[in-house]
Amino acid sequence: MKKIALTGIKPTGAPHIGNYLGAIQPALELAKTHDALYFIADYHALTTVKDRSLLKEQIYSLAATWLASGLDPEKVTFYRQSDIPEVFELTWILSCMTSKGLLNRAHAYKAAVDANTEAGVDPDSGVDCGLFYYPILMAADILLFSCHVVPVGQDQKQHLEITRDIAQAFNQTFGKVLTLPEPLIQENVKTIPGIDGRKMSKSYKNEIPLFTTPKNLKKRINQIVTDSKEVNEPKDPDKCNLFSIYSHFAPADAIVETRNRYLSGGLGYGELKSELFDLVDAFVAEGRSRYDELMADRKQIDQILKEGAEKARSIAKPLLQKVRESIGVQ
Repeated sequence: MKKIALTGIKPTGAPHIGNYLGAIQPALELAKTHDALYFIADYHALTTVKDRSLLKEQIYSLAATWLASGLDPEKVTFYRQSDIPEVFELTWILSCMTSKGLLNRAHAYKAAVDANTEAGVDPDSGVDCGLFYYPILMAADILLFSCHVVPVGQDQKQHLEITRDIAQAFNQTFGKVLTLPEPLIQENVKTIPGIDGRKMSKSYKNEIPLFTTPKNLKKRINQIVTDSKEVNEPKDPDKCNLFSIYSHFAPADAIVETRNRYLSGGLGYGELKSELFDLVDAFVAEGRSRYDELMADRKQIDQILKEGAEKARSIAKPLLQKVRESIGVQ
């Protein structure tokens, strides 16, 4: 039997090309070797998104993005977290097995407390229970589906460690019911620079949106920061974020040729930005068309997520029943 892999995606803004190359593509590759589940973590988003209309729009946009990027709901399980009530029952059960000290050490909570302490205000100022309990909800997302692996970055590894600690505490008390997941840390995940050279991130506002209009795509590419060297001056491709972004989309022979033109002189940044636009526009064209189609007919998305929730609940219900029986609840 294939191992089970779970990927959660929080709807907190329009995905960009860095998300696609660094997260979406690698996550979709898991479906080739695992029984893969993908879910939209809309209740996780409530810790930061308080605008009802914005959250609803971002859920649709995120679902459309993954479907347009190649997620096949016939081959995987794709659902919305809020459609799985078993997640929230398990969250409470797990919370009763989780020490406050363990949650005190969670990175996000510690960062908030440290910032408040540095600012000279109450350590818990602005910290809601959603942020504090976030790791338990995440543990429920994972443990409910008996996942074997969860793809995470190095900065998210602690989430899996907390999940394993919670599962072990439960199993030691009530018997071996929960599967302990392993983190799948993909060392070769691509890190894409943004238009300012830093890692592409919505928080830096340096992203190139994935399925935006050609006009806006061209505008963002033209905003990529470069130095002031003239066309005929030699340039260092290894210190140029424009060349770095270009290298993720251009064919190997074109990358070699462009590198040589950087080193010898004769290449203008405007010319390369134009070429990069053509490459990226062609790369996203098919997905953009599918994305626009889905966003124009959101009933398609609703139906796909509804069917995905039914598949997910067929897995979740038996596991939750085992949990209920193990704790003495019928």
